[in-house]
Amino acid sequence: EAAGDHRGTVVAIDLGMKRDILRNITARGYDVVVVPYEATADRIRELSPHGVFVSNGPGDPEPLVATAETMRSLIGSVPVFGICLGHQVLGRAIGASTFKLPFGHHGGNHPVRRMSDGRVEITSQNHGFAVDLWSLTDAERPQRSGLVTSELLPEQVETAFGPVVPTHQNLNDGTIEGLRLLEARAYSVQYHPEAAPGPRDASPLFDDFVELMEAGDS
Repeated sequence: EAAGDHRGTVVAIDLGMKRDILRNITARGYDVVVVPYEATADRIRELSPHGVFVSNGPGDPEPLVATAETMRSLIGSVPVFGICLGHQVLGRAIGASTFKLPFGHHGGNHPVRRMSDGRVEITSQNHGFAVDLWSLTDAERPQRSGLVTSELLPEQVETAFGPVVPTHQNLNDGTIEGLRLLEARAYSVQYHPEAAPGPRDASPLFDDFVELMEAGDS
């Protein structure tokens, strides 16, 4: 249940969720209703959520067709925030493909650059797949040659839900670590913001989720 003043309800789609996720949401005043990965969009709408959270979890996002379809139906009608596997499923929901990394991201010291201002965060990660935004363009995904640069990611791609931009980039291999839909209240990150190894570098991502939900209430 929500801690302090009750601000609303978040539906969390459980793909293998950690308890710290629930604490981060309830600490901000929201009750959390957990539903399984196969929950339909109609079932989630019946719960009248202020926002939908799509959790972390193990494995390949490609088999999670039902979850991607649910997200596709919800995008634009309710704020959506995904992390880790939830980020990958959101990517598939907007039409992007995913691919298996040659070397998975595992551990608590992965440097990630925020595209908007160049700030670097040290993140905790545990995944073996990544979203390919280049699959939404006619261009080929460029190969890294030397240092990681922003040119390894498309600046913006067009989808059925409007433009989408990459928001974060892994500085070890250049892959995408976050995305945002500019015309829908939906965004995601590949890493674990609830487990930031630094001084809570990534916890403001949960505050961003609250801002989106409150904007929808205004």
